[in-house]
Amino acid sequence: MLTGQRPTARQRRQSKRRARIAAAIAIPVAIGVAIGAMVAVNGGSLNIASASFWRHHHRTFPTPTASASVTPTATATATATGTASASPSTSATASASASPTTSTGTVAPANSFAGGALATAQLGDVATAPVDGTGAAINLNQTAAEAAASLNCSLAVPANPLTAAGLATPWQLGDGCSMANAGTEGAFVEATILAPNGQLSVYSPLVVTTGTQPAAAPVAPTIAAGSVVEISVGFNGTNLFLTGAGATQGNCVDALGQSVFGQVSTCNSVAFYQAAKAAIANGTLQVPAAGTATNGQACQTSRSFPVIDQDQSDNVVTQYLITAGGQTAVNSPANNAQLQGATVLTNGSDNALISEFIDPATGCTPFTAPDSTYPKPNAPSQALNELQAMADQQGTIATVPPNDEMTLVGGQMSIDKTNAYRSIVGQPLLAAGTDPAIVAASYCQNMVNLAPTRNNADMAADAAFASPVPTVGNSLATFLGNRLSMSFVNLGCANYGLTNPVNATLDGNGVATAVSFNLAQQTAKGAAAAGTTTPTTAPTAGAPNPTAGQTTGTQSRGTRRHRFINPSGM
Repeated sequence: MLTGQRPTARQRRQSKRRARIAAAIAIPVAIGVAIGAMVAVNGGSLNIASASFWRHHHRTFPTPTASASVTPTATATATATGTASASPSTSATASASASPTTSTGTVAPANSFAGGALATAQLGDVATAPVDGTGAAINLNQTAAEAAASLNCSLAVPANPLTAAGLATPWQLGDGCSMANAGTEGAFVEATILAPNGQLSVYSPLVVTTGTQPAAAPVAPTIAAGSVVEISVGFNGTNLFLTGAGATQGNCVDALGQSVFGQVSTCNSVAFYQAAKAAIANGTLQVPAAGTATNGQACQTSRSFPVIDQDQSDNVVTQYLITAGGQTAVNSPANNAQLQGATVLTNGSDNALISEFIDPATGCTPFTAPDSTYPKPNAPSQALNELQAMADQQGTIATVPPNDEMTLVGGQMSIDKTNAYRSIVGQPLLAAGTDPAIVAASYCQNMVNLAPTRNNADMAADAAFASPVPTVGNSLATFLGNRLSMSFVNLGCANYGLTNPVNATLDGNGVATAVSFNLAQQTAKGAAAAGTTTPTTAPTAGAPNPTAGQTTGTQSRGTRRHRFINPSGM
């Protein structure tokens, strides 16, 4: 099995790299189908396996020189034991809230900075001399050993990638990388197609290692004339950059200038989301409502604060098969039957977290569309999730913030790069001149006030559901709690005077076995009230705080202070 694990020494050498789940998966097809980030199937169960590949680094932002006084006192601590509904290999015991202490005081949500317009023209670029978010140059001529150390890869886009023939032409993973190492080097491509009559479909173009042939030839999709095709790309390593003439022909974006996003790139996204917005407005495209959860609350979307982590809206749901000889194929039912003994590869994904874990645990139904390249007749996709969030997100809306490390330029927050990222996932743009520190503070405030409350309300259901990553939490509930704690750290939320709202009980292996939430509402230093861009307390630049959030005492440490990317990340 490809586990995505890497030696501790390498983890230390990369300690300043992104703390992300590079989710990886390779599972014998005979055992089952893997979905989400590192998934292990055992007797029909669906789990995400080892997470020893989580990496952490301390990023430096302009930070407040003083902290707001915050002394939360309300906690949720009742316990519950349940057998996960997805039948994990072992039952999970998690701290579940039955009657949380009432929080003291109410703090209105901060400005969500989600009221802007969608991009009408492409804002990003395809990097030709790529650099990472710190400004460090990316080697374009790596050996396999260098690729294994850097976890940076190239992906060649085929000619005319938005056509049926182009979608059926494999993309090629290169710069020393191999799909045989998909856990840390794998790239995954996912297309969402909007027909003129408003019908949606999903199709996963294949990725092969440069120099190899597909294990089974892709079958081209049928695309109606006048359709608009969007392509989302996910990656299990650190930085992926696009190459080839197809990147230009497909209106692809992987960077702002030369500063790459990292794991995420797309093609023709701005045109797709504009077309979808128009189709929704004229009634041609019907996007289903997210619905109501079993506990009576609104079902969550990719723009719900209880769902997001430190790099929301990233990665895809695509699955591939790989043979013992290193050849890949899409994971269609026909290929699954033909390629006996092949293994399933998946991309760590926030989107799979929603469709395969959060939705079924809470009695919700994911938004799916027909897909001939997926093990089931219908599949979710990143674009479908963003469309549903665009149409039906209830309450305060979460959109990509400038303290997401994928939006950094030279290690600093950037409104321009944040807008470039937002544009490729159909999210409203920030106004020119917006102070990124105010947006970051507001995002952190909303996360620490809204996520614990909802996660606490869902605790009983989540505690009875399998964990996406058993090495992070032993149930969905403990996983989400530990993930929230890690996101607080990696977003630098302590820099804005906030306190980590999560207390996680860890076993000897760093696995969260219980979580409780401090439900007291907090106000971030520098956050803006809803409807205004004026901070409640003026943010002031100060010395970076590389130890922000590390004194809370319970979140995982070292290489386990990370995010679920897709994992996000899941």
